[in-house]
Amino acid sequence: MPGHSSHYASAIELAAFLDGHPVATFVLDPDHVITHWNKACEHLLGWTMAEMVGTRNHWQAFYPRQRPLLADLILSGLDPRDSEYFRDKHSRSALIPGAYEAEDYFPNIGARGHWLHFTAAPLRDGEGRVVGAIQTLRDVTERRVAENALRKAHDNLEHIVEKRTAQLAEVNERLEDDIRQRRLADAELRRRNVELTELNAQLSMAQQQLVQSEKLASIGQLAAGVAHEINNPIGYIFSNFGMLQTYLGDLFDMLAAYREAEAAIAAPEVLARLQAMREEIDLDFLREDIPSLMSESKEGIVRVRHIVQDLKDFSRVDANQEWVWADLHRGIDSTLNIVSNEVKYKADVVKEYGDIPDIYCLPLQVNQIVMNLVVNAAHAIGEARGRITVRTGRAEGEQVWIEVQDDGCGIAPDNLKRIFDPFFTTKAVGKGTGLGLSLAYGIVQKHHGAIEVRSEPGAGTTFRVTLPIRHTEAPAEGATGAQP
Repeated sequence: MPGHSSHYASAIELAAFLDGHPVATFVLDPDHVITHWNKACEHLLGWTMAEMVGTRNHWQAFYPRQRPLLADLILSGLDPRDSEYFRDKHSRSALIPGAYEAEDYFPNIGARGHWLHFTAAPLRDGEGRVVGAIQTLRDVTERRVAENALRKAHDNLEHIVEKRTAQLAEVNERLEDDIRQRRLADAELRRRNVELTELNAQLSMAQQQLVQSEKLASIGQLAAGVAHEINNPIGYIFSNFGMLQTYLGDLFDMLAAYREAEAAIAAPEVLARLQAMREEIDLDFLREDIPSLMSESKEGIVRVRHIVQDLKDFSRVDANQEWVWADLHRGIDSTLNIVSNEVKYKADVVKEYGDIPDIYCLPLQVNQIVMNLVVNAAHAIGEARGRITVRTGRAEGEQVWIEVQDDGCGIAPDNLKRIFDPFFTTKAVGKGTGLGLSLAYGIVQKHHGAIEVRSEPGAGTTFRVTLPIRHTEAPAEGATGAQP
């Protein structure tokens, strides 16, 4: 039986090796029977080799009730993670394949108990089959005591640190509170500075608008005065032209009668002189051309009277900028006549009026909106002749709208949000004040209306002004009878 002899010899050699080994070690066979229990085990655990070898009582050295050890789990093929005893108290060995380690406190070992570190590993034969399990035990009580002392010292240190930290936190909190108060004071100063800056800007804007309004009022008074002064001579010139046409008609009738009487003139020299004079002055041509000249002159005077009337309507000094019921179309027509010199060389003006009622408004200021929008539209048109369309219509509810559309250069998207800001302009330096659209916006707000803009660079811009037909304080329509 050479195989049994070899196995027996190996067992004897292992026993001799383990007995001389200073680390407490025991070995289990596949049936969980103790085959080796060295002297270090006897010394550490207090159980002799004779009491343990050949039994399954290795658990008694550690626990009051029977339960598996790591070596038992290896022989049973169980993963310590599935064991209720080692689920949270084990780790894989970093040095031995298939081995596990664990550490625990055993109060029944020694007078004051011991901390033990276990390492359990499988024993395999030459073919790799598990033929047993070996478990070593190291007393780590001193390390654990040192760790506990260190932990206690660490806890004390942490307590001191926490106390110092709390003191520092208290001081820091007071410091932060002081900083917070200073920040609040700084924020309040900045807020007041911002308010003051905004107030200054508003005052500056109000001053500019007041100056602009004064300029407009002065221009309106001047225009009204000029219109009145022009209207007087135009009136009697127009009247005199009517009388002159009547007189010329009588003279032409008299000349016709003289021409018929030429045949009755007996003196040949007189007849010859009359015929020569008639041919020299081309009397027939004068009889045709003079009425044409008179008609054209009378038409020119009529146009001058219309322009003068438009100046008076636009300035409306006589209305003293009071709220009245007004015809928007008359106001737009008057405004377009006033700005025609600014527009006629740049674009064709097309009017698309809808059916709208009179509205309760400040006519002069509404005319100012139309003038600013039309002039801006003309300035937006490039070298090629463009088109400006003025539309009106009735909106939902008791509102009307006015649109001014051009096919000019358009407005860049970045500028759309700023076009109503005072002093903002995209025109060259010296070409604009930046107040036109700002004033228009203010007038619209005063009328409780709205102004919107749609623009596409290179395709043109459309402004729409929406105004209420009447306000709550407006009198009945027709009560004043004023027109723009």
